[in-house]
Amino acid sequence: MPADSALPDKETEMGPERAAPNGARQESAAETRRADRDTSRIRWLRDQAARLHKRLPLRRRLTGGLAHGIMSSVAAVAAYLPTQLFGLQEGFWAAITAVAVAQTELGATRSTARDQFTGAAIGGLIGLAAYLALGPSVPAYGVAVVLAILVCWLVNVASACRLAGITATIILLVPHLGPVERMAGSRVVEVGWGVCVALATVWLVTRVNRWLGVKV
Repeated sequence: MPADSALPDKETEMGPERAAPNGARQESAAETRRADRDTSRIRWLRDQAARLHKRLPLRRRLTGGLAHGIMSSVAAVAAYLPTQLFGLQEGFWAAITAVAVAQTELGATRSTARDQFTGAAIGGLIGLAAYLALGPSVPAYGVAVVLAILVCWLVNVASACRLAGITATIILLVPHLGPVERMAGSRVVEVGWGVCVALATVWLVTRVNRWLGVKV
């Protein structure tokens, strides 16, 4: 009888130990479901915004497109000209970045600027490391793209994945003169400069529009 009476106590003691992993698994599953729901909601809202944007009247699209075009052009030219003065051979990347970053809304511009610079920095570092470790080969390029995108996800900036992969592609596949370290560094500097110019341009235009009472 004493041995039999000890069994329930032993099972009782093991109960919480078994329940803990189950509770952790259930909590993890619940977090996964919440993340899936949030992702679905974000996609739905993005699709709705795109549909509403397409329904804008022609006059609103004309003024909005013209304002966006002028802003992007000013930012691109302002980003490109100084690179010529400093002798940067591929200053067009600063202009490309400025066009990609400049948006009609300052908040959207900040978000895009963060993605552009983060993607360029991560892609540049990963591409340079792969080049130095494995050389300019196709396997090194494939590894660099995977790692660049993975790092973007790990640091919670998945929206920067494309530019990170593109930057790694440029470093490992595009022929260049001089050390690869200089190429990677100049790419990050050019992108950073383009981001700064685009942010400054959109901020200035936003301030002027507020002062004049203009809505784009």
